[in-house]
Amino acid sequence: MKIKIGAGLIVAGLLAVIWSMGPREPAPAVSVIEEEPYREVDWIELMPEDDLQALMSPPDWMTDIVDGSDEDDLRLLSSPRADDSGEARFFEALESAEIVTAMDNTRIRIPGFIVPLAYDNRQRTIEFFLVPYFGACLHLPPPPPNQIIYVNYELGIDQHSMYEPVWVEGVLRAQPVSNAVANAAYRLNASVITPYHDTSGY
Repeated sequence: MKIKIGAGLIVAGLLAVIWSMGPREPAPAVSVIEEEPYREVDWIELMPEDDLQALMSPPDWMTDIVDGSDEDDLRLLSSPRADDSGEARFFEALESAEIVTAMDNTRIRIPGFIVPLAYDNRQRTIEFFLVPYFGACLHLPPPPPNQIIYVNYELGIDQHSMYEPVWVEGVLRAQPVSNAVANAAYRLNASVITPYHDTSGY
């Protein structure tokens, strides 16, 4: 799985039951409801299909833009040349906050990069935006809101390097969050955060 736009922490939990030795009274029947496992997801699963198709069809003239040039800034390309429905739809998708309703209240595991927003008294990050590629919201224009997840993590995480991706797992909610840094279409209360390791097998 690639950590890019269009691309998804499982820590397996073991429940150990130790039975005492020797005679004992029969235990009463107990109904146990197991929680669903966290499902590994790709970032594109958070984006409606029509937004995805629009972003996969950028205007032809964009391929002529030189990396690092004055024109190489999507904020400067918003409308002068977006004079047909296809181009207009592409730029709409770049700022889309449309969500995938089926993802609401889903237990997910997804990889990404941290954009810190708040810290505890030990300077551990407890609130952040999770984004699909490095530099988003900081060095580059932000991804569409439906490609940003606002995360709460009460335990906090030491952010040794902004370059290091992580796996995040928790229950995803389709609830928008806005601040001066960026807008997110989803939020998640993280249960576990661990360093990223590629699980694709190649």
